[in-house]
Amino acid sequence: MSDLTSLSLADLQQSLHTKSLSAEEVMAGYLDRIERFNPQVNALVSLRPRDVLLAEARAKDAERAQGGALGALHGVPIAIKDLSEAKGILCTYGSPLFHDYVPDFDDIQVERIRAAGAIIIGKTNTPEWGFGSHSYNPVFGVTRNPWDLSRSAGGSSGGAGAALTARLVPVADGSDMMGSLRNPAAFNNVVGFRPSFGRIPTLPGRDGYLNQLATLGPMGRSVGDVVTLLNVQSGFDLRDPSSFESGPVVLDRDIAARGGRIGWLGNFGGHLSFEPGVLDLNEKALAVFQKLGFADEPLRIDFDMNRLWWAWTTLRSYFTAGSMRDFYEDPGRRGSLKPEILYEVRSGLRIQAADVYEASAVRTAWYQALAKAFETYDYLIAPAAQVFPFDAEIPWPREIAGKHMDTYHRWMEVVIGPSMAGLPVASLPAGFSPQGLPNGFQLIGKPRADQAVLSVAAAYEAATDWLARVPPLAADAAG
Repeated sequence: MSDLTSLSLADLQQSLHTKSLSAEEVMAGYLDRIERFNPQVNALVSLRPRDVLLAEARAKDAERAQGGALGALHGVPIAIKDLSEAKGILCTYGSPLFHDYVPDFDDIQVERIRAAGAIIIGKTNTPEWGFGSHSYNPVFGVTRNPWDLSRSAGGSSGGAGAALTARLVPVADGSDMMGSLRNPAAFNNVVGFRPSFGRIPTLPGRDGYLNQLATLGPMGRSVGDVVTLLNVQSGFDLRDPSSFESGPVVLDRDIAARGGRIGWLGNFGGHLSFEPGVLDLNEKALAVFQKLGFADEPLRIDFDMNRLWWAWTTLRSYFTAGSMRDFYEDPGRRGSLKPEILYEVRSGLRIQAADVYEASAVRTAWYQALAKAFETYDYLIAPAAQVFPFDAEIPWPREIAGKHMDTYHRWMEVVIGPSMAGLPVASLPAGFSPQGLPNGFQLIGKPRADQAVLSVAAAYEAATDWLARVPPLAADAAG
């Protein structure tokens, strides 16, 4: 592809720095592409007017011409996930209850993205309130997978994943509670990174202490691009009591030469079911690590995975009931909540304080079990999704390999381990099914070993060509 939208973020930055491309040219190129392809994938929503965006781009060019220090994203177009507030831009959370809500403030990470010089063009689509790993909602509809428009792009950062794959944005932000960065990365053949909990601050709303399951994070078409956005997003902020100071991630290009041991979690000792072909792709990815000099072996963690699932669902439902209770108890608004949210709230309202305490104790025990595993292994690997991208017209997979999924999120159970432990984890591409559908794996690191995880991820990227592959829709850039 010769179109400027095919450039990596790093190459785009270099082109802007050397003035071989202007910010106005970059903006026009992306807007042209968005006009052509976004109607097919529905990845971007609440787009700002073209003339306003081009004027902002010209202003960025004028700032560059004046000299002086510029931010890492100066003149780069970016769209914010529609679960984060961006001042002056419609923020619906995918809910009809907020179909006309325009915030007068930025979330912390959006402040930082603006301060780095990015031009916010609009939002990326998401499921209603982020519930479920399939990005559809009654406000904007379904986001479709650029590899196969009849399939899901995943979620809840599905709009971000699809926009990256279709080359509608050069880099994207997302968030992750139950795989919402990892699942769409796997479904779209891009990179998603869930950082250590607290690395990226956010405005905590009503609860800045108890609910420590979700985190913001970057997505990109390369590990290096992900690192660039992560460094913009990261660092302590007084408004978020869980945030911590962190230096910039600098990729260690020699990390693979030192090798290490990898524990392969697979199907967690038979606990999880997978669509045929998913585990095969993951095992081929393991072979890449072997060639890089890593040793791997199957690992079964001595832990009751049913107990972990109980703890996960207890905490998730409890926090959902707390945050959504006002909507649920208002008869005029309850009918605007999707069934999955109603399920979570009703479950959460039955939970007692003792249950929350016990779930937290299970979570602590799980963290300790993983810490024990990390005494032997440097990294853990698990699949990033249990299925390939599924039919976009269904809300979620009801069955995997003959096993009934008893809840709307059971089909994504494979991702809860890192979330419960707050560990850094990169979602990386593992290849494609015979039908051409992508899938990926989770590279899980020790607590706060974000730099090590991303460095190993970069070594894997260099040893494969998955991220260089684009779907026909994205490759058709010349028009």
